[in-house]
Amino acid sequence: MWQRRAGQGSRSADEAPVPVVGVVTAIVASGRREGRFDLVVDGKSAAVVSLELIEQYGLRVGAVLDEVRGAGLADSAAALGVYDRAVGMLAAQGRSAKDLRRRLVMKGARPEHADAAVERLTTAGFLDDAAFARQVARSRVAGRGDSRRRVAQALAQKGVAREVVDEAVRDVFADEAVDEDALVEEAARKRVRTLGALDAVTRRRRLYAYLARRGHDGSAIQRVLQRVLADGEDGRE
Repeated sequence: MWQRRAGQGSRSADEAPVPVVGVVTAIVASGRREGRFDLVVDGKSAAVVSLELIEQYGLRVGAVLDEVRGAGLADSAAALGVYDRAVGMLAAQGRSAKDLRRRLVMKGARPEHADAAVERLTTAGFLDDAAFARQVARSRVAGRGDSRRRVAQALAQKGVAREVVDEAVRDVFADEAVDEDALVEEAARKRVRTLGALDAVTRRRRLYAYLARRGHDGSAIQRVLQRVLADGEDGRE
């Protein structure tokens, strides 16, 4: 939290926090965040701090914070706020390190604070791109029957590095013993039911295009179309 001078407007992520200057008049346990404390300076709420910051800056009732010390405290408190926001975002939804950093900066965090939060969470094991990629890949394969390409595209959009994506997709498809032709066939049989009014050539073309858009391999599509379309003109067995 930043202490604001009278008449001061909102801050951009590029501006440094205003130094917390004055006499500490109270340190009260936060009612909103466990392990956090509201620092009161000259009778006004000035920052949210942790036990580590209380010890680091020697905060106690009666302590005097000058410009230099107060500037360091304000910056540390701002970094703590970014970390707490990052923890909340991860608790709500898994994310890659890159995506988490990007979203923190979008919400106003200074880049260096976002970097520090990501590094701290990674070191603690709460942020793990490889585990996140496997989780997403397994969910999309088991729950949606997505192709390798579609899973890889989804992970790339979430900011996961290419080598991590490739490893996750390879491992999940192997661990789940995925029959990729079966995935294509299931998608094809569901889709072909909606194309029964079309002539055979148009039905085949549209079905191929649909499966290709879902990221399935061309050779697998050709193999499956032979079976599915051979079952009957309307695609039903």
